[in-house]
Amino acid sequence: MADNGDNDSQHRVNEGDYVVLKRGDIYKAVQIQKKKKTVFEKQWFFLDNAVGELYGTTFEVVTGGTLQPRKPKCVESSADAKEAGTDNRNILDDGKSQKLTRDDIETLKEQGLKGQEIVQQLIENSTTFRDKTEFAQEKYIKKKKKKYENSVMVLRPSCRVLAMMYHGREPGKICHLRYDTLAQMLTLGNIHAGSKVLVFETCAGLVLGAVMERMGGYGSVVQMYPGGGPVRAGMESFGFPSHFHDTLHEFPICHVNALLAGALDTEAKDIDADSRQANGDKSNLTQTDPEKAESKECSPDTEDQCMETSTSTDPAADKEREEREKRREIRGQEKKVKMEEKRKKLAAAAAVLEGRNADGLVIASRFHPCPVLLGLIKFLAPSRPFVVYSQYKEPLIECYTKLREQGGAVSLRLTDSWIRHYQVLPNRTHPMLLMSGGGGYLLSGTTVATDTPKTGSTRGEEPAAKRLKLTETTEG
Repeated sequence: MADNGDNDSQHRVNEGDYVVLKRGDIYKAVQIQKKKKTVFEKQWFFLDNAVGELYGTTFEVVTGGTLQPRKPKCVESSADAKEAGTDNRNILDDGKSQKLTRDDIETLKEQGLKGQEIVQQLIENSTTFRDKTEFAQEKYIKKKKKKYENSVMVLRPSCRVLAMMYHGREPGKICHLRYDTLAQMLTLGNIHAGSKVLVFETCAGLVLGAVMERMGGYGSVVQMYPGGGPVRAGMESFGFPSHFHDTLHEFPICHVNALLAGALDTEAKDIDADSRQANGDKSNLTQTDPEKAESKECSPDTEDQCMETSTSTDPAADKEREEREKRREIRGQEKKVKMEEKRKKLAAAAAVLEGRNADGLVIASRFHPCPVLLGLIKFLAPSRPFVVYSQYKEPLIECYTKLREQGGAVSLRLTDSWIRHYQVLPNRTHPMLLMSGGGGYLLSGTTVATDTPKTGSTRGEEPAAKRLKLTETTEG
């Protein structure tokens, strides 16, 4: 994702880039580092030879863990495929049709035979291969290639690729968010360049990275995070350039109420005090325990007091004490620098949120979305979209009911995602046997400006007017 240079260099792998390795339906995100061993699907290799090659290139893993680009020749075993049976009813799967044993296959590997050559040997030593139908032969070859061919494809990270990687390997980390549901979230949230978007997610940074990729480095993104700090592992796998990170801000969710009330102090000495209280920090309980206080060892802050009680006059002990003091001072300075950086980030994010004119809101977390949605929707400008994802529909039904009661949102829609994969091949097109059971649920809507005093006055006057009319008719 380079910004300058010729167009060809943008599509080539460079050292330090984040890439996605693919073998079959399995993906893995890694960073290109020379002379670093990479383990993928129980096989290790080096990615040095991938530098300078085009994205989408397929490499063969040869002896020594080196990669070689596969030559662009698609030669199937057409000589054997010509002889095929009419049906498979007389084929017995008794395990005796293959003449090569496991030891023979290992010997072929030691001799340096590649995966395609080993597959050819298996075909020649199979007694039932020629009796199988043409479709069964292709299925057999595909299965053996997947097992014995040591090929790896290097892909450029993208929203679709990383979503498929997480959903296939660790769906729990992304709350079982499927890639088609993520695409609908970006569409319903109207994510585009130049907008101001609020993101609250606990999907390892995947949703945040997808939003930043759609915005293209223009606009601003505010990540609302729970806990002590934001999680951005998925976002870092995209390998965004530096100017993308300039548009990213972070704000702790525990300070939202203080910001809405206008009581947030960004110049406070300890900005994490509210965070510790909100997260139920029990450090005070441990400090007030007398038994634990007596048995507690000297902390780094009380090293001077501990060293003063020592009656040793050894020069080595004095040097060690001086080194400890220096380390303590360095740690104190580093802590001050980190606190100052965190205070600046908090102030910058608060300045973005104070206008309450955000253009979109995206929520996808393992927490109950109702209190989060009701708090963050106040930062949106009127006529702006919002979208909430949940693996289950019951929390979104509660959000739907609350929004209908308090107002401020129109076009509320609760939808579920469904997708089916098809195998498209000549004379054997059919749905895949294994597919995802559900893609979660989405609640989307549009904010509107509310005028509560006028609505309340009209509701109060209508019954009184009706009573006057009734009294007039009875007197007449």
